[in-house]
Amino acid sequence: MSEMTAIFEIDDRPLTDEERFPLLSEAGRKLLLRLREHRHAPRFNHQCGDRLNLEAVERIRQFEIELRTTPVTWTVGQPPAWVHEFTQFCLETVPFYRTHSAGAAAFHEVGTFSRADLNREPWSFVSDSVPLDDLIYYTTSGTTGHPLKVLSHPEVSGKYLPLLKLALATRGVTLEGGEGKVSIAVVCAQSVTYTYATVSSVLGQAGTIKINLNPGQWNSPDDRQKYLDDLNPEVYSGDPLSFMELTKLPLKTRPKALVSSSMTLLPGWRQELENHFQCPVIDVYSMNECRLMAVAAEQGYVIVPHDLYVEIVDTEGRPCPPGVAGEVTVTCNRNPFLSLLRYRTGDRATLEFHGNTPVIASFEGRKPTLFVSMAGKVVNNIDVSTVLYPFPIAQFHLHQNKDRSLVLKLRGAESEREDIRKSIVKLFGRKQSLEIQDLTDKDTERGKVLQYTSDISDISIIDGVMGYEKMTWPQIMARAWHTS
Repeated sequence: MSEMTAIFEIDDRPLTDEERFPLLSEAGRKLLLRLREHRHAPRFNHQCGDRLNLEAVERIRQFEIELRTTPVTWTVGQPPAWVHEFTQFCLETVPFYRTHSAGAAAFHEVGTFSRADLNREPWSFVSDSVPLDDLIYYTTSGTTGHPLKVLSHPEVSGKYLPLLKLALATRGVTLEGGEGKVSIAVVCAQSVTYTYATVSSVLGQAGTIKINLNPGQWNSPDDRQKYLDDLNPEVYSGDPLSFMELTKLPLKTRPKALVSSSMTLLPGWRQELENHFQCPVIDVYSMNECRLMAVAAEQGYVIVPHDLYVEIVDTEGRPCPPGVAGEVTVTCNRNPFLSLLRYRTGDRATLEFHGNTPVIASFEGRKPTLFVSMAGKVVNNIDVSTVLYPFPIAQFHLHQNKDRSLVLKLRGAESEREDIRKSIVKLFGRKQSLEIQDLTDKDTERGKVLQYTSDISDISIIDGVMGYEKMTWPQIMARAWHTS
């Protein structure tokens, strides 16, 4: 969920603040201490820093200039010049493409690949020519499936900030930053997630926090509102479910904007959020593998980064004509430790052109799925992903029947299925009915596995059991983590 990605230490020695924040000023140090030790602060469970030196900050500033001055234009079948150069780089120096696209000489001769390939061998997407000194990794939230460790570089996280600024600018919002300010609050509503406080050199020593609105992560439920009101962040970033929980806090302050990602934002809920917070709600198409890609507009999602190329492909990997639906497939050369060349995202859309400007239209986004235990407990699919994360599962599909029984279909982890059963039952409750089966090709749809499905689509099925009779289905989903 979080774009302000936590940086994980790979060795056993925790980094010092001096190593995490090479450019930390005295004002930044005071702010960091305030964020961590505030009397109403949550129980943070992680630490991270931007790891940026002066040269890195300057490169990020140059990236911001290029973002604002380089138009995103191309035509179907004619990628920008950098794509052809990047293709040759990947075919010559990146192990995955040398192996899986042997004999390819041009961009469209390179085969597409998917999340399963990244999950299986992330190291093979690192170019032989890239030094490993600044290698970091982080873990995705697993909103739509099995969480994924993504290899990355500190500058990739830093470059998200200019992208965020550009998205905010589409609604006339300026992210100011500066000493003593808190610029971004990433809010989650999950059972468990990484939380931290940090300071950004790119934002002039301004603070950023990632928090979980689950009251169990705070000393007192009232601390959530008191902490956020005292910090008064410029912008909140999250998803439709976490914003649902945010509306329940009696906040006195109001942000400049909300930035929604990770899940589909329905127009009606967007309008409710704008009315509640009295600020713009900006819907972005974003994913951990290549970060913010597009910003929602009237005609669809307008692609904003100049270093991103988007195709819509059919099941054979062939580009679809404009207006024909297929799978969103991206090429991006921003991350030196993750060379993305024709990467299938798992999302479906069409590609349309307004002049030479490409727009992702008819987008079928990533929708959350609600599960209900045999005892009426509501479980968020994100928490299911977290439970399944430790196991060597290549693919999976969890389905709930109308009688609330679960069927979990897997590829892999043959010897660990009893442990998987225990973990799922612990999450749902000891009376939960669960059947584990092998995943087969018959369980795919349009060439991809749907991780989460449910036959419980009628609210009347659970009315009266949990006392949510007056709530809409999306509102119930927003409460999912409360009882998990």
